[in-house]
Amino acid sequence: MTDFDSPRLIADIGGTYARFALETAIGRFEHRASLRCAEHADFHAAVSAYLATLPANLGRILHSAVAIANPVEGDSVRMTNYHWQFSIEEMRERLKFDTLVVVNDFTALAMAVPRLGPQERRQVGGGEPRQQSVVGVLGAGTGLGVSGLIPAADGWVALGTEGGHANFAPRDERELAILRYAWQKYRHVSFERLLSGPGLELIYRALADRAGRPDAADLSAPDITARAMDGSDALAAEAIEVFCLLLGTAAANLAVTLGALGGIYIGGGIVPRLGEHFVNSGFRARFEDKGRFTDYVRGIPTFVITAENATFVGASAILQSQLRALQGAPRSAILDQIQRGLADLSPAEKRVAEQVLAHPRAALNDPIAEIARAANVSQPTVIRFCRSLGCEGLSDFKLRLASGLTGTVPLMHAQVTGDDSMAELGDKVLGNTAAAILQLRDQLNRDTIDRAIELLNGAQRIEFHAVGHYSVVANDAQFKFLRFGIACNACTDPRLQLLSANVLGARDVAVLVSGHGRVPELLEAADCAKARGATVVAITASQSPLARKADLALIVDHVEDVATQLPMVSRILHLLVIDILAVGVAMRRSARALQNMGDGDEPGGAAAAVAAAAPGAPATPARRRGSSTPGVSASTPLARLTSHSS
Repeated sequence: MTDFDSPRLIADIGGTYARFALETAIGRFEHRASLRCAEHADFHAAVSAYLATLPANLGRILHSAVAIANPVEGDSVRMTNYHWQFSIEEMRERLKFDTLVVVNDFTALAMAVPRLGPQERRQVGGGEPRQQSVVGVLGAGTGLGVSGLIPAADGWVALGTEGGHANFAPRDERELAILRYAWQKYRHVSFERLLSGPGLELIYRALADRAGRPDAADLSAPDITARAMDGSDALAAEAIEVFCLLLGTAAANLAVTLGALGGIYIGGGIVPRLGEHFVNSGFRARFEDKGRFTDYVRGIPTFVITAENATFVGASAILQSQLRALQGAPRSAILDQIQRGLADLSPAEKRVAEQVLAHPRAALNDPIAEIARAANVSQPTVIRFCRSLGCEGLSDFKLRLASGLTGTVPLMHAQVTGDDSMAELGDKVLGNTAAAILQLRDQLNRDTIDRAIELLNGAQRIEFHAVGHYSVVANDAQFKFLRFGIACNACTDPRLQLLSANVLGARDVAVLVSGHGRVPELLEAADCAKARGATVVAITASQSPLARKADLALIVDHVEDVATQLPMVSRILHLLVIDILAVGVAMRRSARALQNMGDGDEPGGAAAAVAAAAPGAPATPARRRGSSTPGVSASTPLARLTSHSS
């Protein structure tokens, strides 16, 4: 067992608990802790709280892997069963890690399976695993996780799935009664609705209803499990038995879907705690009851994962694989250029070069003042060093360095400083805006956008409320939606907003726009509109008071730097959200409305251009007529912002 150069932070984040540990060597986890998610505002707060408990002599943590109960696609993470959301890259920077890998928790659990010893799993029933065959993994906790492993030439490929949301299918009258009971509350009943902690509670209530016992206690999942295991509650014992039977159905479905001849492994927070009750349950009999495929599934073994740190093991394996890939990747071209040119640099510039070569990721993320301090040189020396490499300035140097380190140009914010030339200032302003737009594109929730478009399209009246710098967004929205023939108004005077909200009705929509979501007048207007029966849509920051009050929140997270004379990038982002909503309403109404939006030197043209440029977006009428891709013209949000600000 080889010690690491620095300890690695490994985390397992669920809907209820966030578990942490430091891995000091492969498979050796120390300083384990479990924190309640509800006691921490967000992911960063929970990690920071754990790090604060560690001994000061451990040194800096360079690498981290996080397994989270949520699909992970791209940079933005939004938990399904909890309200936490964050940007992976932003979190890496804030926590000062060199590497932060975030994966689905059941992907991590799946990657742990090949590393389990015989004492870390328990076979239930017969069957023998076929070597180098697909493996299925599932388990119940806050939700139902489903994954799989496919053998590859040099290891395994884990599947990231949402198989827990497959439709539940009853097998007998009792299960049909449970489904009917669940239908009273849920239109779509998936396996996760029943095979989870909340699902066990639902099964118990459904069985009580079926037995004609409306007086049965409303028990939590741990209480149901405890009563079933000590034999004090026959209804709880029946609920656990039904749970095991349904898990047998889900496991068999997974086995035949994946062709999982390597076996089915069951983890999660519920089944491993059942012990002998699960082994003696009807799980395996139900698993093998597969009609014409009974013989097929009978040969597939099923195992309960008993290893305490299985998810940690899998997350660690994924992190190790990522680090090996980075170490084996070609060296950054600009780092090679620096190395070759060391002899020709001045002594001061050479110190900058040596600092960059020793700490390339710090050079990528640190501001110029920090780079200069670490190299013991002046800030102009850092600029001269960058220009000696053929770069226009520090911003250009960082982009080239990032491209070499990661293989892609990252979304990053370049700080405007007093040392910037006008060319550098222009590059930074445009680069920051473009990066923010691309980040917004990746983070927008498509389902939420669709719901907002439906609300606006069906509204009898729309009120757009904003104050201060964001007033331009409300005015722009009023202009667009009036052209659809929708009665609407832009209210940007705080004294009138409450009066305006007080005349809304049940078929009306109030769209409230705010950068930080803490404007008292807008919060009061939201309360008033909802009290009148209107629907409140907020375009604002995540986890803000306004987002929490709204019926529907379109999240725009962009932190403005008010210490420098930067353009209001967030205003451009809010304008683009309005453009997206307007294009959506236009497409639902008629092709003529969409054409009118794009005609002439008017605000709709930018929306059509943005929509047409988005991956997978349908072509607008203007683009079908063969128009070229527009640049920044008087019709774009950027041009409108300039005109309003002047």
